[in-house]
Amino acid sequence: MKITIKTLVFTALILTISLTSCEKKHEEKQDHSEFLVTKPIKKDTSTTKDYVSQIHSIRHIELRALEKGYLKQISVDEGQHVKEGQLMFKIMPNIYEAELQKAKAESDVAEIELKNTQLLADGNVVSPNELAMAKANLNKAKAEVALAQTHLGFTNVKAPFDGIMDHLEVREGSLLDEGELLTTLSDNSKMWVYFNVPETEYLDYIMSKDKDSKKQVELLMANNRKFNQKGIVETIEGEFNSETGNIAFRATFPNPDGILRHGETGSILMTVPYKDALIIPQKATFEILDKTYVFVIDKSNVVRQKEVSIAAELPHLYIINKGLSESDTILLEGIRMVKNNQEIHTKFLEPNQVLSELDLYAE
Repeated sequence: MKITIKTLVFTALILTISLTSCEKKHEEKQDHSEFLVTKPIKKDTSTTKDYVSQIHSIRHIELRALEKGYLKQISVDEGQHVKEGQLMFKIMPNIYEAELQKAKAESDVAEIELKNTQLLADGNVVSPNELAMAKANLNKAKAEVALAQTHLGFTNVKAPFDGIMDHLEVREGSLLDEGELLTTLSDNSKMWVYFNVPETEYLDYIMSKDKDSKKQVELLMANNRKFNQKGIVETIEGEFNSETGNIAFRATFPNPDGILRHGETGSILMTVPYKDALIIPQKATFEILDKTYVFVIDKSNVVRQKEVSIAAELPHLYIINKGLSESDTILLEGIRMVKNNQEIHTKFLEPNQVLSELDLYAE
Protein backbone atom coordinates (compact mmCIF):
# COMPACT_ATOMS: atom_id res chain seq x y z
CA MET A 1 0.00 0.00 0.00
CA LYS A 2 1.52 3.28 -1.07
CA ILE A 3 1.35 6.17 1.38
CA THR A 4 1.51 9.61 -0.19
CA ILE A 5 3.03 12.71 1.35
CA LYS A 6 -0.41 14.32 1.50
CA THR A 7 -1.68 11.41 3.57
CA LEU A 8 1.18 11.76 6.07
CA VAL A 9 0.66 15.48 6.42
CA PHE A 10 -3.08 14.98 6.95
CA THR A 11 -2.48 12.32 9.60
CA ALA A 12 0.01 14.50 11.47
CA LEU A 13 -2.44 17.39 11.39
CA ILE A 14 -5.20 15.22 12.86
CA LEU A 15 -2.88 14.01 15.69
CA THR A 16 -1.81 17.56 16.49
CA ILE A 17 -5.42 18.73 16.72
CA SER A 18 -6.29 15.74 18.95
CA LEU A 19 -3.38 16.35 21.35
CA THR A 20 -4.14 20.06 21.55
CA SER A 21 -7.76 19.27 22.30
CA CYS A 22 -6.76 16.84 25.11
CA GLU A 23 -4.39 19.39 26.65
CA LYS A 24 -7.10 22.04 26.59
CA LYS A 25 -9.55 19.66 28.23
CA HIS A 26 -6.94 18.78 30.89
CA GLU A 27 -6.21 22.44 31.57
CA GLU A 28 -9.90 23.23 31.74
CA LYS A 29 -10.38 20.34 34.16
CA GLN A 30 -7.46 21.53 36.27
CA ASP A 31 -8.60 25.12 36.16
CA HIS A 32 -12.08 24.16 37.31
CA SER A 33 -10.97 21.82 40.14
CA GLU A 34 -12.23 22.91 43.54
CA PHE A 35 -9.92 23.55 46.49
CA LEU A 36 -11.19 23.08 50.02
CA VAL A 37 -11.10 26.24 52.13
CA THR A 38 -12.25 27.14 55.63
CA LYS A 39 -11.99 29.86 58.25
CA PRO A 40 -10.17 30.09 61.58
CA ILE A 41 -12.39 29.40 64.56
CA LYS A 42 -12.40 31.00 68.00
CA LYS A 43 -12.75 28.66 70.97
CA ASP A 44 -11.82 28.51 74.63
CA THR A 45 -9.19 25.85 74.86
CA SER A 46 -6.05 24.87 76.73
CA THR A 47 -2.70 23.35 76.00
CA THR A 48 -0.27 21.40 78.15
CA LYS A 49 3.29 22.65 78.21
CA ASP A 50 6.14 20.58 79.56
CA TYR A 51 9.30 21.82 81.22
CA VAL A 52 12.42 19.83 82.08
CA SER A 53 12.71 19.70 85.85
CA GLN A 54 15.04 18.80 88.70
CA ILE A 55 13.64 17.07 91.78
CA HIS A 56 14.98 17.97 95.24
CA SER A 57 14.14 16.81 98.74
CA ILE A 58 12.44 19.41 100.88
CA ARG A 59 15.41 19.00 103.26
CA HIS A 60 18.72 17.64 102.03
CA ILE A 61 21.71 18.16 104.34
CA GLU A 62 25.27 16.99 104.86
CA LEU A 63 26.15 15.25 108.12
CA ARG A 64 29.69 16.08 109.23
CA ALA A 65 31.88 15.20 112.17
CA LEU A 66 31.94 17.99 114.75
CA GLU A 67 34.93 16.53 116.59
CA LYS A 68 38.20 14.84 115.67
CA GLY A 69 38.66 11.19 116.46
CA TYR A 70 38.32 7.62 115.29
CA LEU A 71 34.96 6.50 113.96
CA LYS A 72 34.00 3.81 116.43
CA GLN A 73 30.55 2.78 115.19
CA ILE A 74 28.18 3.18 112.21
CA SER A 75 24.65 2.36 113.33
CA VAL A 76 22.80 2.74 110.01
CA ASP A 77 23.20 1.58 106.43
CA GLU A 78 23.03 3.32 103.09
CA GLY A 79 19.47 3.96 101.91
CA GLN A 80 18.04 3.27 105.37
CA HIS A 81 15.12 5.26 106.77
CA VAL A 82 16.07 6.89 110.07
CA LYS A 83 14.01 8.61 112.74
CA GLU A 84 14.71 11.99 114.30
CA GLY A 85 17.18 11.56 117.19
CA GLN A 86 18.34 8.09 116.05
CA LEU A 87 22.06 7.40 116.59
CA MET A 88 23.86 7.19 113.25
CA PHE A 89 27.59 7.52 114.00
CA LYS A 90 29.68 7.27 117.17
CA ILE A 91 33.15 8.81 117.32
CA MET A 92 35.54 7.32 119.93
CA PRO A 93 34.61 9.31 123.07
CA ASN A 94 37.46 8.38 125.45
CA ILE A 95 39.22 11.75 125.39
CA TYR A 96 36.00 13.71 125.74
CA GLU A 97 34.80 11.49 128.61
CA ALA A 98 38.07 12.17 130.42
CA GLU A 99 37.71 15.91 129.83
CA LEU A 100 34.18 15.77 131.24
CA GLN A 101 35.36 13.95 134.37
CA LYS A 102 38.16 16.50 134.84
CA ALA A 103 35.71 19.39 134.47
CA LYS A 104 33.32 17.82 136.98
CA ALA A 105 36.16 17.36 139.50
CA GLU A 106 37.20 21.00 139.14
CA SER A 107 33.58 22.01 139.61
CA ASP A 108 33.40 19.99 142.83
CA VAL A 109 36.58 21.71 144.10
CA ALA A 110 35.20 25.13 143.25
CA GLU A 111 31.97 24.34 145.07
CA ILE A 112 33.87 23.29 148.23
CA GLU A 113 35.99 26.44 148.06
CA LEU A 114 32.85 28.54 147.79
CA LYS A 115 31.35 26.91 150.89
CA ASN A 116 34.53 27.53 152.89
CA THR A 117 34.76 31.12 151.71
CA GLN A 118 31.11 31.64 152.60
CA LEU A 119 31.80 30.51 156.21
CA LEU A 120 34.79 32.84 156.46
CA ALA A 121 32.79 35.69 154.98
CA ASP A 122 30.01 35.13 157.52
CA GLY A 123 32.64 35.57 160.29
CA ASN A 124 34.05 38.66 158.60
CA VAL A 125 37.36 36.83 158.12
CA VAL A 126 37.51 37.45 154.36
CA SER A 127 36.32 40.34 152.30
CA PRO A 128 33.18 40.28 150.12
CA ASN A 129 35.46 40.40 147.09
CA GLU A 130 36.98 37.04 147.94
CA LEU A 131 33.49 35.56 148.30
CA ALA A 132 32.53 36.95 144.89
CA MET A 133 35.72 35.49 143.43
CA ALA A 134 34.84 32.04 144.81
CA LYS A 135 31.36 32.25 143.27
CA ALA A 136 32.88 33.24 139.93
CA ASN A 137 35.28 30.29 140.05
CA LEU A 138 32.36 27.92 140.65
CA ASN A 139 30.41 29.38 137.72
CA LYS A 140 33.47 29.02 135.49
CA ALA A 141 33.88 25.38 136.54
CA LYS A 142 30.22 24.66 135.82
CA ALA A 143 30.64 26.23 132.38
CA GLU A 144 33.62 23.97 131.72
CA VAL A 145 31.43 20.97 132.64
CA ALA A 146 28.75 22.08 130.20
CA LEU A 147 31.36 22.58 127.47
CA ALA A 148 32.85 19.14 128.07
CA GLN A 149 29.37 17.58 127.98
CA THR A 150 28.73 19.34 124.66
CA HIS A 151 31.97 18.04 123.13
CA LEU A 152 31.13 14.55 124.37
CA GLY A 153 27.67 14.87 122.85
CA PHE A 154 29.24 15.71 119.50
CA THR A 155 30.78 12.23 119.43
CA ASN A 156 27.25 10.85 118.96
CA VAL A 157 25.97 11.95 115.54
CA LYS A 158 22.17 11.69 115.55
CA ALA A 159 19.57 12.23 112.85
CA PRO A 160 18.21 15.81 113.02
CA PHE A 161 14.96 14.74 111.29
CA ASP A 162 13.23 11.73 109.74
CA GLY A 163 14.83 10.87 106.42
CA ILE A 164 16.80 8.54 104.18
CA MET A 165 20.55 8.18 104.55
CA ASP A 166 22.64 8.40 101.41
CA HIS A 167 26.08 7.04 100.53
CA LEU A 168 28.56 6.44 103.37
CA GLU A 169 31.63 8.61 102.86
CA VAL A 170 33.63 6.95 105.70
CA ARG A 171 34.06 3.52 107.25
CA GLU A 172 34.41 2.30 110.82
CA GLY A 173 37.91 2.90 112.15
CA SER A 174 38.48 5.96 109.98
CA LEU A 175 40.36 8.84 111.57
CA LEU A 176 38.05 11.83 111.20
CA ASP A 177 38.95 15.47 111.06
CA GLU A 178 36.63 18.11 112.43
CA GLY A 179 34.05 18.93 109.74
CA GLU A 180 34.68 15.78 107.66
CA LEU A 181 31.68 14.61 105.59
CA LEU A 182 30.03 11.43 106.89
CA THR A 183 26.94 11.14 104.66
CA THR A 184 23.90 13.09 103.50
CA LEU A 185 20.34 12.89 104.78
CA SER A 186 17.18 13.56 102.76
CA ASP A 187 13.68 14.35 103.98
CA ASN A 188 11.52 13.05 101.13
CA SER A 189 8.12 13.59 102.72
CA LYS A 190 7.67 16.44 100.23
CA MET A 191 9.65 17.22 97.11
CA TRP A 192 10.62 20.54 95.57
CA VAL A 193 10.59 20.36 91.78
CA TYR A 194 12.37 23.19 89.96
CA PHE A 195 11.68 24.05 86.31
CA ASN A 196 12.72 26.95 84.07
CA VAL A 197 10.15 29.11 82.31
CA PRO A 198 10.93 31.48 79.39
CA GLU A 199 10.41 35.20 79.95
CA THR A 200 7.36 35.47 77.67
CA GLU A 201 5.55 32.63 79.45
CA TYR A 202 6.52 34.05 82.83
CA LEU A 203 4.93 37.39 81.85
CA ASP A 204 1.76 35.63 80.67
CA TYR A 205 1.61 33.80 83.99
CA ILE A 206 2.37 36.73 86.27
CA MET A 207 -0.07 39.04 84.44
CA SER A 208 -2.94 36.55 84.41
CA LYS A 209 -6.01 36.97 86.62
CA ASP A 210 -5.29 33.82 88.62
CA LYS A 211 -1.66 34.68 89.36
CA ASP A 212 -2.34 34.69 93.12
CA SER A 213 -4.03 31.29 93.10
CA LYS A 214 -2.02 28.12 93.56
CA LYS A 215 -1.30 26.76 90.08
CA GLN A 216 -1.68 22.98 89.95
CA VAL A 217 0.83 20.99 87.89
CA GLU A 218 1.67 17.36 87.16
CA LEU A 219 4.98 15.54 87.02
CA LEU A 220 6.00 13.22 84.20
CA MET A 221 8.68 10.91 85.57
CA ALA A 222 11.70 9.56 83.68
CA ASN A 223 9.85 6.32 82.85
CA ASN A 224 7.27 8.42 80.95
CA ARG A 225 4.59 7.79 83.57
CA LYS A 226 2.77 10.48 85.53
CA PHE A 227 3.51 10.76 89.24
CA ASN A 228 0.47 9.79 91.30
CA GLN A 229 0.32 13.11 93.18
CA LYS A 230 -0.29 16.62 91.88
CA GLY A 231 1.90 19.56 92.80
CA ILE A 232 1.38 23.24 93.49
CA VAL A 233 3.51 26.08 92.11
CA GLU A 234 4.49 27.95 95.27
CA THR A 235 7.43 30.22 94.46
CA ILE A 236 9.22 31.97 91.60
CA GLU A 237 12.87 32.91 91.96
CA GLY A 238 13.89 36.54 92.14
CA GLU A 239 15.83 37.00 88.91
CA PHE A 240 16.26 35.68 85.37
CA ASN A 241 19.22 33.70 84.15
CA SER A 242 21.06 36.16 81.91
CA GLU A 243 22.42 33.37 79.71
CA THR A 244 19.18 31.45 79.04
CA GLY A 245 16.56 34.17 79.58
CA ASN A 246 14.63 31.80 81.86
CA ILE A 247 13.40 32.10 85.43
CA ALA A 248 13.01 29.18 87.85
CA PHE A 249 9.63 28.14 89.24
CA ARG A 250 9.30 25.75 92.20
CA ALA A 251 6.44 23.30 92.64
CA THR A 252 5.89 21.24 95.79
CA PHE A 253 4.69 17.63 95.52
CA PRO A 254 3.62 15.38 98.41
CA ASN A 255 5.54 12.10 98.35
CA PRO A 256 3.66 9.75 100.71
CA ASP A 257 4.88 6.54 99.05
CA GLY A 258 8.51 7.67 98.87
CA ILE A 259 8.65 7.18 95.09
CA LEU A 260 10.59 10.36 94.41
CA ARG A 261 14.21 10.75 95.53
CA HIS A 262 16.57 13.69 95.66
CA GLY A 263 18.34 14.30 92.34
CA GLU A 264 15.76 12.70 90.03
CA THR A 265 14.70 14.36 86.79
CA GLY A 266 11.37 14.62 85.05
CA SER A 267 9.07 17.04 83.25
CA ILE A 268 6.55 19.41 84.74
CA LEU A 269 3.23 19.39 82.88
CA MET A 270 1.42 22.72 83.18
CA THR A 271 -2.01 23.35 81.66
CA VAL A 272 -2.22 26.81 80.08
CA PRO A 273 -5.76 28.09 79.30
CA TYR A 274 -6.48 30.14 76.17
CA LYS A 275 -9.67 32.19 76.03
CA ASP A 276 -11.09 32.94 72.58
CA ALA A 277 -8.11 31.30 70.94
CA LEU A 278 -7.91 31.58 67.14
CA ILE A 279 -7.42 28.02 65.89
CA ILE A 280 -6.51 26.64 62.46
CA PRO A 281 -5.54 23.14 61.27
CA GLN A 282 -1.83 22.48 61.11
CA LYS A 283 -2.17 21.09 57.59
CA ALA A 284 -3.27 24.55 56.38
CA THR A 285 0.23 25.91 57.09
CA PHE A 286 3.60 25.63 55.42
CA GLU A 287 7.08 26.78 56.36
CA ILE A 288 9.71 28.76 54.52
CA LEU A 289 12.99 28.86 56.42
CA ASP A 290 11.96 29.58 60.03
CA LYS A 291 8.64 31.30 59.27
CA THR A 292 5.13 29.87 59.01
CA TYR A 293 2.64 30.83 56.32
CA VAL A 294 -0.92 30.16 55.17
CA PHE A 295 -2.70 30.88 51.90
CA VAL A 296 -5.51 33.40 52.39
CA ILE A 297 -8.27 33.58 49.75
CA ASP A 298 -9.53 37.07 48.95
CA LYS A 299 -13.00 38.05 47.64
CA SER A 300 -11.85 37.47 44.06
CA ASN A 301 -10.75 33.89 44.93
CA VAL A 302 -7.10 34.89 44.51
CA VAL A 303 -4.55 33.10 46.71
CA ARG A 304 -2.37 35.36 48.88
CA GLN A 305 0.55 34.06 50.93
CA LYS A 306 0.48 35.39 54.52
CA GLU A 307 2.83 34.95 57.47
CA VAL A 308 1.33 33.88 60.81
CA SER A 309 2.64 33.67 64.35
CA ILE A 310 1.92 30.54 66.39
CA ALA A 311 1.14 30.96 70.09
CA ALA A 312 0.80 27.27 70.94
CA GLU A 313 0.48 23.85 69.37
CA LEU A 314 -2.27 21.30 69.88
CA PRO A 315 -2.60 17.89 68.22
CA HIS A 316 -3.39 18.70 64.54
CA LEU A 317 -4.06 22.37 65.40
CA TYR A 318 -2.23 25.66 65.87
CA ILE A 319 -3.29 28.57 68.08
CA ILE A 320 -2.57 31.77 66.13
CA ASN A 321 -1.78 35.03 67.90
CA LYS A 322 -0.82 37.16 64.90
CA GLY A 323 -1.42 37.28 61.15
CA LEU A 324 -5.02 36.05 60.84
CA SER A 325 -8.51 37.10 61.83
CA GLU A 326 -11.69 35.11 62.27
CA SER A 327 -13.07 36.53 59.01
CA ASP A 328 -10.18 35.31 56.82
CA THR A 329 -10.67 32.38 54.46
CA ILE A 330 -7.71 30.03 54.30
CA LEU A 331 -6.73 27.22 51.96
CA LEU A 332 -7.17 23.88 53.69
CA GLU A 333 -5.86 21.40 51.12
CA GLY A 334 -3.82 21.55 47.93
CA ILE A 335 -1.18 23.91 49.28
CA ARG A 336 1.49 22.46 46.99
CA MET A 337 -0.78 22.77 43.94
CA VAL A 338 -1.28 26.54 44.00
CA LYS A 339 0.93 29.58 43.61
CA ASN A 340 0.80 33.02 45.13
CA ASN A 341 -1.63 35.36 43.35
CA GLN A 342 -3.31 32.45 41.53
CA GLU A 343 -7.07 32.51 41.05
CA ILE A 344 -8.76 29.26 42.10
CA HIS A 345 -12.19 27.66 42.49
CA THR A 346 -13.05 26.92 46.11
CA LYS A 347 -15.36 24.79 48.18
CA PHE A 348 -16.00 26.05 51.69
CA LEU A 349 -16.04 23.74 54.72
CA GLU A 350 -17.39 24.91 58.08
CA PRO A 351 -14.63 25.15 60.72
CA ASN A 352 -16.50 22.86 63.12
CA GLN A 353 -16.75 20.22 60.41
CA VAL A 354 -13.02 20.50 59.81
CA LEU A 355 -12.32 20.01 63.52
CA SER A 356 -14.59 16.97 63.73
CA GLU A 357 -12.83 15.39 60.78
CA LEU A 358 -9.52 15.91 62.56
CA ASP A 359 -10.97 13.82 65.40
CA LEU A 360 -9.95 16.38 68.00
CA TYR A 361 -12.07 18.38 70.36
CA ALA A 362 -10.79 21.59 71.89
CA GLU A 363 -12.52 22.20 75.18
